Amino acid sequence: MKIQAEALLFDNDGTLISSMESVYRCWTRWAQEYGITPEEFAAVELHGRPAAEIAADLLPPEEVPGAVTRIEELEVSDVAGGVRLLPGTRELLESLPRERWAVVTSATRVLAEARLAEVGIRPGLLIAADDVTRGKPDPEPFLLAAGKLGADPARCVVFEDAPAGLRAGRAASMRTVALTTTHNAPELLADVVVKDLSAVSAQATGDGVELTLAG
Repeated sequence: MKIQAEALLFDNDGTLISSMESVYRCWTRWAQEYGITPEEFAAVELHGRPAAEIAADLLPPEEVPGAVTRIEELEVSDVAGGVRLLPGTRELLESLPRERWAVVTSATRVLAEARLAEVGIRPGLLIAADDVTRGKPDPEPFLLAAGKLGADPARCVVFEDAPAGLRAGRAASMRTVALTTTHNAPELLADVVVKDLSAVSAQATGDGVELTLAG
């Protein structure tokens, strides 16, 4: 399958990289520090959501700012050795013009930059939780990225592994490509579903990028 696009917008964790072991290790420690029971913790969706939203689901409002600072401290300190590239990431990104792609993540900028630097990825544009007032599944993060790249949202392609991110992409009127790196295909509503970025190749064109996707 081929798709013509002006810009490609990539989620980070679960799409470009994996830090899931670190995520669960840090959040489990965080929950213990704040007296959250395993049952309460298990009932909350972690993946693809800003830390502030997760903390707000579990703690009184007055504790949320400090709790968000604490989880960022834990996760940033756990980056070394806790992040790995997912298949196809480096090859695809190296084939793209720098001005045609961005990373759009629910993590804070400090954490996202630390994780990306650990695996040698330095995007020209990074949209993080700090940059928006409403995170995924709201379309704001993807629309902000498209605007900064000067791209028509309808000609952008979103790469995501989480249902919340795919909902955000659809709400932004963008094409969506789901990766089955963290969820099974039946859980992912997207225009195209692939196993990971090794199934995607790209060729720069005069006005964007031509994608080839192997299902």
